[in-house]
Amino acid sequence: MTTSFLALFSHQTQGGLRERLCNTLRQAIANGHLRHEQKLPSSRQLASDLSLSRVTVEAAYAQLESEGYLQRHAGRGTFVSIRMASPTQKPRIERSPHFSRRGQQVLATGGCQDPPFPHAFAAGSPELRAFPHAQWRRISNQVQRSLGSKVMGYGDPLGLPSLRQAVADYLALSRGVRCTAEQVVILTSSQQALQLLALMFLDAGDEVWLEEPGYPGARNAFLAAGARCRAMPLDAEGAVPLSGSAKLVYLTPAHHHPTGTAMSLARRLQWLAWAQQQDGWPIEDDYDSEFHYEDRPAPALQGLAADGRVICLGTFSKTLFPSLRLAWIVVPPQLVEPLGRARSVMDGHSALLPQAICAEFLQQGHFASHLRLMRQLYRSRRDCLLAQIETRLQLWLKPLPAAGGLQLTVQLLQGDEARLTQQASEVGLLLPRLSPLYAGEVQQAGWLLGFAALTPGEIVSACDKLVTLLSHSVQTSR
Repeated sequence: MTTSFLALFSHQTQGGLRERLCNTLRQAIANGHLRHEQKLPSSRQLASDLSLSRVTVEAAYAQLESEGYLQRHAGRGTFVSIRMASPTQKPRIERSPHFSRRGQQVLATGGCQDPPFPHAFAAGSPELRAFPHAQWRRISNQVQRSLGSKVMGYGDPLGLPSLRQAVADYLALSRGVRCTAEQVVILTSSQQALQLLALMFLDAGDEVWLEEPGYPGARNAFLAAGARCRAMPLDAEGAVPLSGSAKLVYLTPAHHHPTGTAMSLARRLQWLAWAQQQDGWPIEDDYDSEFHYEDRPAPALQGLAADGRVICLGTFSKTLFPSLRLAWIVVPPQLVEPLGRARSVMDGHSALLPQAICAEFLQQGHFASHLRLMRQLYRSRRDCLLAQIETRLQLWLKPLPAAGGLQLTVQLLQGDEARLTQQASEVGLLLPRLSPLYAGEVQQAGWLLGFAALTPGEIVSACDKLVTLLSHSVQTSR
């Protein structure tokens, strides 16, 4: 409290010390910073904090008591005795800030609000109740005991060496990525990776190609950099290259977002040939590659590139937990130092303690075990949701291929997507819309129904609400 007095007192310049202190207390009471019956510091304490004599403080307290602001009780202290009405302020007409074109584009996206947990049918949410909390806690304690203050300072913008090595080993064994630990850069999110690449590769007006439909976060990152984004069509083999050239191409080969299509080997080789011929950079978002439920996913596109001309990225938000805020990007050796320097300008580095814990979690084999359990769990929940749709919702919803991932994309066969989404929110359902994932005029109505974070009982309960909503919608539209 006396710290606030000091700041207010220092701004008082009129009159002697007693009058300045009186004005300070009057202002604090009038503005509501000191409230009715609130106890003030003793005259001795306030005199010490403000470097005043106790006589001056006693005189100020006595003056304000005579004015009715304060009341003093022997043995108890000094209290505010007046109750001030809330100040009424005239409405101010505030001018809207003049944002840049890129800023306006960012605002036009509506931002990104991650869903609460668990919430049906929030897309992309992992099951955190099944996380091995005891193992994570034990490793956390071990790391803090062994490293102590070593993980409390500033870190390398490229990431903690032990985590970079653990990620490189994991990607080599599970995804066929060809890289050394030195080629791995640790970031806070895949979105940050995209923003970093946009910063370093794109000038205003440069062309970037993206899948249609596709991940809006990538589109937003490139639009914010002033790029011209062109939509690539999809067929059964994945994204189809356009004519011409582009600085960057954003791809999700393992599990296309949002249709679930896996890119064929022939199309992967076609993209690698394009990169060599056009001198462009394919960005491979290894989205949901850990969660395939039918067959093993094809190895990463990066592992097929003999010249290393593919940038591969991923995140631990879905495989571990979102608040960990750790992701990775694998780049050719010539990009490591420039990206590290650029990252140091953006936000310095990722927190060292979570990096060290995550490295141990991977190295001790807990990560692989956790993924095996989650694949089994998520597959059973996907099957539960598919069964609900096939038996109760087939009049309204058509599921797209669902060989993997944390959500099921469904086409809406009848009804208005926007109106139904709003009505669903009123009964506690979150239905992420499919149509905004299309950049062009031709859009498909539907939803991305997240199932991974929901128990079978929660899935059935959510489908009960959805059946009621859609049935009522059909009846009222007749």
